[in-house]
Amino acid sequence: MSVPKKKISKRRTRARRSHHGVTKPAVTTCQKCGQNVRPHYACSACGNYRGRNVLNKQAKVEKKLDTATPVAEKKATPKAKATKTKKATPKVAKKQEKK
Repeated sequence: MSVPKKKISKRRTRARRSHHGVTKPAVTTCQKCGQNVRPHYACSACGNYRGRNVLNKQAKVEKKLDTATPVAEKKATPKAKATKTKKATPKVAKKQEKK
């Protein structure tokens, strides 16, 4: 395994890492709803991209509401835990007999 000949100074380390900084993502506003949107992405709130609806968000929400049926709530039944009984080993059994 190779080992560095000399210690790398703090200055050299920090200079190398100077390009590792995190930048904020670019954000624009949706033309229709005003929600913050990344450039070249469809709006997650209304589904519009460049002035037209590409995700049909409103139609999907309406369809989901129309087809939704009430689901009967299942009663949670507590499961009985199986308890393990420890078998006495010969040494333990002898100690218990002596007491």
